Amino acid sequence: MYKIAAIGDRASVYGFAALGLDTYFVTEPDEAKKLLRRLEGEDVAVIYITERLASLIGDELERISCAPLPAVIPIPGVYGNTGMGMKAVKESVIKAVGSDIV
Repeated sequence: MYKIAAIGDRASVYGFAALGLDTYFVTEPDEAKKLLRRLEGEDVAVIYITERLASLIGDELERISCAPLPAVIPIPGVYGNTGMGMKAVKESVIKAVGSDIV
């Protein structure tokens, strides 16, 4: 059975544990990269990561995006919304549909 994980600062991802997600409290880019590599080898299908942390490890996210699993989805954290998550959704829609319908 596949798992779902949430990565980011404690305040932003703590609540996901109540939904049954595996939560990882990470704020440093190097820690996040190591964790993502580890989760790739496990049965994790979806990884939610705070936009703030995702912006610091863009190169690692690009590498992971080439594989079918896990899907890495940026989410806003307690520090606000940078628009990164919505941009990623738009790019995915354009790839799938061929035009921007969002």
